[in-house]
Amino acid sequence: MNQTHFERYLRNEKGTWREELGIVLRMSLPAILAQLTSIAMQYIDAGMVGSLGANATAAIGLVASSTWLIGGTCIGLSNGFSVQVAQLTGARRPNDARNVFRQSLSVLLLTGLFIAFMGIGISRSVPAWLGGSEEILADAGTYFFIYCCSIPFAIMRYLASGMMQSSGDMKTPGLFSALVCILDVIFNMFFIFPSRSISAGGISLMIPGAGLGVAGAALGTALAEVVISLVMLYLVCFRNEKLSLKHKGSWGWRRNTLTTAAKIAIPISFDQIFMCSAYIAATRIVANLGTVAVAANSLSITAEGLCYMPGYGIGIAATTIIGQTIGAGRKDLTRSFSRVIVLSGMAFMSLMAVVMYISAPHLFSLLTSDPGVAELSTGVLRMELVAEAFYGASICCTGVFRGAGDTLVPSLMNLFSMWGVRLVLAVFLVPGMGLYGYWLAMTIELFFRGTIFMVRLVRGRWVRKVMV
Repeated sequence: MNQTHFERYLRNEKGTWREELGIVLRMSLPAILAQLTSIAMQYIDAGMVGSLGANATAAIGLVASSTWLIGGTCIGLSNGFSVQVAQLTGARRPNDARNVFRQSLSVLLLTGLFIAFMGIGISRSVPAWLGGSEEILADAGTYFFIYCCSIPFAIMRYLASGMMQSSGDMKTPGLFSALVCILDVIFNMFFIFPSRSISAGGISLMIPGAGLGVAGAALGTALAEVVISLVMLYLVCFRNEKLSLKHKGSWGWRRNTLTTAAKIAIPISFDQIFMCSAYIAATRIVANLGTVAVAANSLSITAEGLCYMPGYGIGIAATTIIGQTIGAGRKDLTRSFSRVIVLSGMAFMSLMAVVMYISAPHLFSLLTSDPGVAELSTGVLRMELVAEAFYGASICCTGVFRGAGDTLVPSLMNLFSMWGVRLVLAVFLVPGMGLYGYWLAMTIELFFRGTIFMVRLVRGRWVRKVMV
């Protein structure tokens, strides 16, 4: 079941839910596998840094919400163009799709450079703004500075990935999402730790290392972004059958393209700002609980990624599927696919939650050498896992809505859910319950968010006319 089959399916008069489920799963599988590899590499990454002690883990955890904010904004900006390409592909307008791609290259490169410049300028101040303790401020600032230097490459990788997916190529982005994580771990081995000797089978091998600690983790991630972004840009620009620059096209900026991109991207970007600023506010709340709580919170969030991996994979495929059904004028398929997508995401995330609940103690013992951090991480994560199905509903609904170009209302829903429910509850619960209070607030909020997103999905007001 490949993209050509899906394009033929769009022209069919009727289909069955089994066929649609097969299409969703086959188009989601590469993204799910990429998410799986990504999370596995994050575990290894966290384990590498965790072996340096709680302070190292806390330093990275302190600025994690800020890096998510920037990364999410970059993804939102790239979506402004990739959703247009998905709809144009479904509408069989390849020339227009190539023109949109060309415009996105120059617009997002300039945007990435601007964001990097601004981030570098405030990199040393961010950890203090987040309320970090004195012993982790220097490492946290260095990590954020190096991350900001890689932003232009990261935004181009997000663009290349989104364009490949929107034009129907789900496998290549999935493969390279995995490779960027693998490279990250390989580079970390050389940058984080000092030179060391290992013995196996009577053979001693010297492994060179820079011994840079937290800074080495940032360098490993940045260098992986540089390598993979350049390769992906080459592939989408010269090897992608539908978008290749070898075809004729226009590089000129067009008002309609930029206006449509803004309508899609600005709400997504503000959504990321609202969501991640809420995470930053939560980080400040948690930071007051001490280094162990900050480290446990960071590791628990990393571990939870294994649970929502299927949801994000299906959500990525959803944007392509819904975008192309909208572009093809098949609103009947838009509605039926949306239901299959959301139910699939909820089912997979529920299954992963059960697996994580059972394996949490062993997992955290591998991610940190601090028994207190491992015990606290296990407790708070198990509390939140009961809400994973509803979290999956919100993730998959978001992918559906983005494919239809419906981004403003979902962004406002996320804003209210995070700031009006999670953080308000956290303010009241954390003083008496510590880190457990924050994760209980998160659990309640995820139930609420999933419910309101499913209500919007069922009402169907998000099904729009073609935006391009």
